[in-house]
Amino acid sequence: MKANARVPIRVIVVSLFLASIGWAQTPVSRCADCHFANPNEAARWHLAEWDRSAHGQANVGCERCHGGNATTFESFLAHQGMLSSQNPASPVHRANLPKTCGGCHPGPFAAFQSSKHYELLRQGNKDTPTCVTCHGLVGAFLPSPKSLAAECAQCHGAGKVAPNTDLPAEGRSRLTDIREVRASLEQAMQFIKRIADKSRRTSLEDELQQAQVPLVEAVHAGHMFVFDQMQERVEAARKRTELLLEELANPHPNTGK
Repeated sequence: MKANARVPIRVIVVSLFLASIGWAQTPVSRCADCHFANPNEAARWHLAEWDRSAHGQANVGCERCHGGNATTFESFLAHQGMLSSQNPASPVHRANLPKTCGGCHPGPFAAFQSSKHYELLRQGNKDTPTCVTCHGLVGAFLPSPKSLAAECAQCHGAGKVAPNTDLPAEGRSRLTDIREVRASLEQAMQFIKRIADKSRRTSLEDELQQAQVPLVEAVHAGHMFVFDQMQERVEAARKRTELLLEELANPHPNTGK
């Protein structure tokens, strides 16, 4: 919404109505309410993408990344202090995005800081990826193996800035492995939930958590783009998951464990 745009009357009416029936607390995202209500708003796809994202579903408002004042419908006040994404001081400038995202996602941020990509980003390299490269402008996406390979090939494909044609295929393979193990763990979780014996269910839940640990570590290595470590961790997760599924399929005849 432009800084001098007028707030539609219907937005103000809705706000007063909610207050009159006892919903006087601040709406979850007045930014989104106002932007959705403006039919002439530019880049509505950006707002729609946010609305469908995990951020939108969890009511993480626009102000968390863009700044501004989410407590008012007055355009001037709402946009006070906001900076263009092209401004080096903006929290959504590409060089600042990892820190901005890391405010809520400290694990991936810490891992990314250990990567060569982060070092290049700090040096002002405009080709190196940042959070939005893989996850979209509002963190709406988890990259598919194919899309990850395509992004890697933008710089590491033949004849590109940093050619290394093995990397796109390797990244695709590692992410495929993670998806497969994650699906198996989800399957195991559903089986465990249906177990009536509390003691056995608790024991199996502990084993499930142990299988999830190296998978989390594999994702951590992925944010560092260290694919050999990623492979080692995902294989550890796969072995633990296979043992868990075998135990679920063939419980001990005497103990049921």
